[in-house]
Amino acid sequence: MKFGFTLPVRGELANFEGIAGMARHGESLGFTSATVADHIVIPTRVESAYPYDASGRHPSHGDAMEALSLIAFVSGQTSKLRLITSVLILPYRNPVLTAKMVSTIDVLSQGRITLGIGVGWMEEEFEALQAPDFARRGAVTDEWVTIFKKLWSPGPVDHQGAFYSFGPVRCEPLPVQKPHPPIWIGGHSKPALRRTARYADAWHPLGTVETAQLRPPEFAAMRDDLRRMTEGFGRDFNDITLAFVARLRETKTPVVGNDRMPFSGSAAQLIEDVEAYRALGVKHLSFDFRKATLSETLERMDWFASEVMAKTAG
Repeated sequence: MKFGFTLPVRGELANFEGIAGMARHGESLGFTSATVADHIVIPTRVESAYPYDASGRHPSHGDAMEALSLIAFVSGQTSKLRLITSVLILPYRNPVLTAKMVSTIDVLSQGRITLGIGVGWMEEEFEALQAPDFARRGAVTDEWVTIFKKLWSPGPVDHQGAFYSFGPVRCEPLPVQKPHPPIWIGGHSKPALRRTARYADAWHPLGTVETAQLRPPEFAAMRDDLRRMTEGFGRDFNDITLAFVARLRETKTPVVGNDRMPFSGSAAQLIEDVEAYRALGVKHLSFDFRKATLSETLERMDWFASEVMAKTAG
């Protein structure tokens, strides 16, 4: 099992000391990766429901750092850490410029960027950015992925699509990773599973603690759906990595009861959960260790690395 952690993009830790400190410390502890979320602007009035919290409200107030810029910074602060967008909302950005930015980061980081992607949920942010039509964001995302793969291949290349056209052009330097940086798909809807089956190198859903979503039985059912879809596209399911972003709620004593959410409870219970998801085929787990201060955050990472990761990473 490989383990990752979330880097701050907003709040008290979203500064040089917080981001660099967490990245360097996580790398020294043996974490494999760091993930970075993506928002660009938050309109003052948002009626779109945030899908990953029971309240339906997103915690940001527009203070989020830009994801690719942050990853470029962290690549210079580390030497081994894999850097994952979790997830980059593809319709927010020009596809040609985004492809160039990702390939540049891949070259300068010596092949350490993973492009986790999603379609987005905040319609008001789409409108503020004058992004393509929110209702067609799935089709736009599919086309942007097609454009990326073209531009990350030897040129010249061209593209004539429903939402974007260009060419012929060259877009170099090409990424270090071949045939391109890994593409991970976030989300657990049927379209997200189909997108993974057709285009991606990994499925990268977020589990929540507020609902029963993606407990092992639900995860297994979606995994089986993904397997069938992948085979339907003529691809080998074994080529797709299963990665899981989990909400962590550790306690000093065991949580009692059949309604315990995964990755809540004592160290022993967390180890049981790691093994349960490993048995389902998960090869990468990522957690959010952020606390109010950097010292508290690093202490929490230390605890997890010694009490859970060291006992389950093999």
